[in-house]
Amino acid sequence: MKKTSNLAYSGIIGALYILFTIGPALIPSVGPFLYGNIQFRISEALCVLPFFMPSSAWGLFIGCMGANFIGTTMGLTMPIDIIVGSLTTLAAALITSKIRIRWLVPLPTVVLNGVVIGMMLAYLFPVGGMPFTSTWLLFGAQVAYGELVVCYFLGMPLLFLLEKRGFSENGFAHQTQK
Repeated sequence: MKKTSNLAYSGIIGALYILFTIGPALIPSVGPFLYGNIQFRISEALCVLPFFMPSSAWGLFIGCMGANFIGTTMGLTMPIDIIVGSLTTLAAALITSKIRIRWLVPLPTVVLNGVVIGMMLAYLFPVGGMPFTSTWLLFGAQVAYGELVVCYFLGMPLLFLLEKRGFSENGFAHQTQK
């Protein structure tokens, strides 16, 4: 029964990730802020969920893969992001599932996306005259900044709200009234 509910939650999380990424991307002036070097994906707030439910890492992975695939078809990103971005999300989510200090929960998402996506962007879009390392640091800082804003200003309130509402590894706990 637990495997079935984890699979169902992962599917819902993946669908929400796609919805929260692609929905705003349909607004022409917003799309570049979801796939560029400064990314403000509302969906990244969901990256706190592995704190409660480690299996949600797979939902985030599938959701990111789906959002990046759709973003590629919309011309907002490149096919490499389907693989690199999704695997980065999976790695960050798996690390997040091991963290027990609440204020550190968003950190793997911020750091890994800054490092890996920053490197990918530096490789794909070299800045003339700048060494690769400088471009990587610039793009990495920009990606990390966007992640920091979303993960801490949206993700942390989501974490505290879910915790207050009784969300756990088994989903929402049935609380009895006294």
